[in-house]
Amino acid sequence: MKLSTLFFAALAEAIVLPRTEETTFSPGPDGKYTISAPGIKAQFIEYGATLTNLFVKDKNGNDIDVVLGYDDLDWYPKDPGHPVYNSIPGRYVNRIGKAKYTLDGKEYITQDNDGGNTLHSGTNNWSFRYWNVTAFTPESITFSISDASNSSLGMLGRVDSSVTYSVTNSTWNIKITASSPEQRTPVMLTQHTYFNLDAYKNPSTDLIWDHTLYLPYSSRYLEADQGALPTGKILTASPGSINDFTSSPNVPFGHSKNDPKFQGNCGANGVCEGYNGYWLIDDAPKDAVVLTLASPFSGVKADLRTDQPGIVLYSCSWMDGSAVLKKTQGLSDKQRVVKSSCVAVEAQDYPDGINRPEWGRTEAQILGPDETYNWESSWTFSLL
Repeated sequence: MKLSTLFFAALAEAIVLPRTEETTFSPGPDGKYTISAPGIKAQFIEYGATLTNLFVKDKNGNDIDVVLGYDDLDWYPKDPGHPVYNSIPGRYVNRIGKAKYTLDGKEYITQDNDGGNTLHSGTNNWSFRYWNVTAFTPESITFSISDASNSSLGMLGRVDSSVTYSVTNSTWNIKITASSPEQRTPVMLTQHTYFNLDAYKNPSTDLIWDHTLYLPYSSRYLEADQGALPTGKILTASPGSINDFTSSPNVPFGHSKNDPKFQGNCGANGVCEGYNGYWLIDDAPKDAVVLTLASPFSGVKADLRTDQPGIVLYSCSWMDGSAVLKKTQGLSDKQRVVKSSCVAVEAQDYPDGINRPEWGRTEAQILGPDETYNWESSWTFSLL
């Protein structure tokens, strides 16, 4: 998602907490924690509880790495752009409108780090923190964090959280829990995963538009302003329109790229190309596949299941070619993460729901003592 000029300046001063001595598990010689199962291998680091590599089988039986990241693990905390590669931002993801919210009659001010709004709780959110590894087996790993009151401006009361990643038979499972033992506070989390299912190895294109996308339960979406903040209106995509991924399966992600409105569809006064918005999941049966992303080139199909009420899609419009691909990705003439060459998929609750009581999501986004926050998703990989 786009980060404002103010955000980039703030990043230089962001607080990055040091590793603690509580971790009793050690990564491999490559600095990563690796878990694997038939058809899948996932690798992680403590910084941001981040997924660095995700290997699945393509149609030729090769292992390909389908998520973005860096080979240099030390670059994760140093990258001034901080695109939140495959990590857990928090304690409240996405945007808080006008950098403030009201809880139990009191107004709280949050960090303005995104053009007058707050993005992912500010520049000391959980994707900037080193988490503790509290469990580790060949098939699963658990990261935990204790977030002190006001570590992110305006987020009061301690929050304790953990994320467990596990793999089984070409499936990556993600479970997040959180508690707020001291007081009521906003909590809304996600796994902020960036995909290119070709691993940038398609000689014809490194863009994401040839992938296909199907959202069978998501004809409705939130209208957003030029800063990607929801206006409060809920719209319905008409069949064949730019934001329609419901009326038929296997629609190319870039099916509307020749529409004049495609440039600017995600705001920024016409600069943002493609998508940076939220689609509601309506009336999906339990454990249903709510999103299918696929690549005809690699043959890889990724099916998302989630207990969340909607999904953010961001088509990497702000990638400027400065980031280098991992050695596991790309071709000799494709070595950079360029504009519109990836898609971030973030299952989560309604953005800025704490400021939109008309949606009825406010209490779902406030966590208090004697309550437990639960978030669960899974990605199953197969072939077309």
